[in-house]
Amino acid sequence: MLVKVFGAAVQGIEATTITIEVNTDRGIKFFLVGMPDEAVKESHERIISALRYNNLKFPSCQIIINMAPADVRKEGASYDLPLAIGILAASQSIKADNLSRYMIMGELSLDGSLQPIKGVLSIAMLALRSGFEGLILPKANAQEAAVIEGLTVYGVENISQVIDFFNGEATLEPTEHQPQMFQCSENEVFEYDFQDVKGQESVKRAFEVAAAGSHNLILIGPPGSGKSMMAKRLPGILPPLSLEESLESSQVHSVAGLMARNAGLLTKRPFRSPHHTISQVALVGGGQHPKPGEISLAHHGVLFADELPEWNKRTLEVLRQPLEDHKICISRTKYSVEYPCSFMFVAAMNPCPCGMYNDPTRECTCTPTQVQNYLNRISGPLMDRIDLQIEISPVPYKDMSNNTLAESSSKIRERVIYARHIQEKRFANEPGIFCNAQMTPRLLRKYAQPSPEGQKLLRNAMERMGLSARAYDRILKVARTIADLDGSEHVEKNHIAEAISYRALDRGNWSTR
Repeated sequence: MLVKVFGAAVQGIEATTITIEVNTDRGIKFFLVGMPDEAVKESHERIISALRYNNLKFPSCQIIINMAPADVRKEGASYDLPLAIGILAASQSIKADNLSRYMIMGELSLDGSLQPIKGVLSIAMLALRSGFEGLILPKANAQEAAVIEGLTVYGVENISQVIDFFNGEATLEPTEHQPQMFQCSENEVFEYDFQDVKGQESVKRAFEVAAAGSHNLILIGPPGSGKSMMAKRLPGILPPLSLEESLESSQVHSVAGLMARNAGLLTKRPFRSPHHTISQVALVGGGQHPKPGEISLAHHGVLFADELPEWNKRTLEVLRQPLEDHKICISRTKYSVEYPCSFMFVAAMNPCPCGMYNDPTRECTCTPTQVQNYLNRISGPLMDRIDLQIEISPVPYKDMSNNTLAESSSKIRERVIYARHIQEKRFANEPGIFCNAQMTPRLLRKYAQPSPEGQKLLRNAMERMGLSARAYDRILKVARTIADLDGSEHVEKNHIAEAISYRALDRGNWSTR
């Protein structure tokens, strides 16, 4: 008897329907074809044990299983449940009448219980698009899938529940769709607050501008000046995720297997801070079994790179294309996957090997050549992609000893959210564009053209500082964000002037002062 069961394969963050065709015939052999990996092939032993533990017999006949389409590689143990159901249906141990109405996925334990799987959000979205009546999967993943409105999700704990369901001997309780699982509040409380930061008002302003437009930012200054301290407080002033942003970020984390059990969508923007010894594959993704890297896990959030010159230069250079295109395509001999990676890149670095260059209180022991060589560890093309380049100095004693609390993150966040609301309305008809940092040249011409006085100022800065065409676009994007914070419809001269002031490392004499 031939039956068909439906599952899914996740490639990148998108899922593809997999049709599991099971045919039984006279004989004793077992065949599994359709490009399964080793984990899928091992499902045979798990299924036998799970059925025996639940007083069921594995069919004593020849079984041929084809997983179509055959050119899509099937990976992992999440096919255990649909394979087992297909085998039982083909041997007429369970009724096959309703199999076509459901997509089924789940990993079996030896006792027949179901373990959570990866990529559930992408699978649920595929099931809805493909018109399946419901999705049957492990109970630990049910809440994650239930955020997709319009899809009936059944969370099960054991294979026997699924068998009884298809035999009509029991019903499965659908997981209730809970839109409240996605709650991004504008009044969230964060562990780190900018009110703890003494002084550094100009740097805080730069963080506000960066957060308002999702711009890349680098801080350069001596040790102890507060670079890492302020970077950790950046999430507290970022706006809440929109539903579309949350879905995209949650998909990436779901594919990586990082979603908490019985959880819905992500409600806070990701903040990833990998160590400087990270490998290229861990940073951008890939590997023998493809998975998202840190840049994709930071999608719609922040990637913080501390001690930037200590990073491997080749590892840093792989950031150049993702910072520009907001996606990463990983091509290997056996596969090609694409992951989204629209993130804020925030970096911190010392100005020289000893760290004291330009420190007003401590003397630098480095020669000008050493300073320049240290800065040259960061390539010009990468630095060109960073919108705000901020020089930071140690906080004076009078500011450190001041017990007055600085402006809180919640106050700064209010202004950031105000600016983001302006951008949401501006880009309402531009799919995939959420903020000023994502503007294309066409959108720059439409929304970020400066006034004649601002254009003149920008031209003089370009000629004097020798800025690139990319730096020109970056300045306009930052100026547009500053104008949004001011509530200005047009980009004026003062907005251009402030944006230019945030290009500290573009000044040709920076390392020779």
